[in-house]
Amino acid sequence: MSWRQGLEGGACFEVQDYGSGIPARHLTRLTERFYRIDKGRSRGQKKVELVFGLAIVQHIAQRHGSVLDIKSELGKGSVFSVCFAKSSVIL
Repeated sequence: MSWRQGLEGGACFEVQDYGSGIPARHLTRLTERFYRIDKGRSRGQKKVELVFGLAIVQHIAQRHGSVLDIKSELGKGSVFSVCFAKSSVIL
């Protein structure tokens, strides 16, 4: 987890992992509340919990005028970023 300076003086909070990555075909749907990456997995699996958590993160980001960005590469991991506008940043 880290903070970095965003564009135009804003700030971005990022969480990076070095796991197996997420296939590109799933990236646009990851923030749907009940989307399941692997329909064969049980509800207790971590990826299902992550997807439900991302729906909450996206909702919170939108309420603060921010954007959730997800980048992932198979075999290398993923980066989840929420970037806040300069007007939302308190130093």
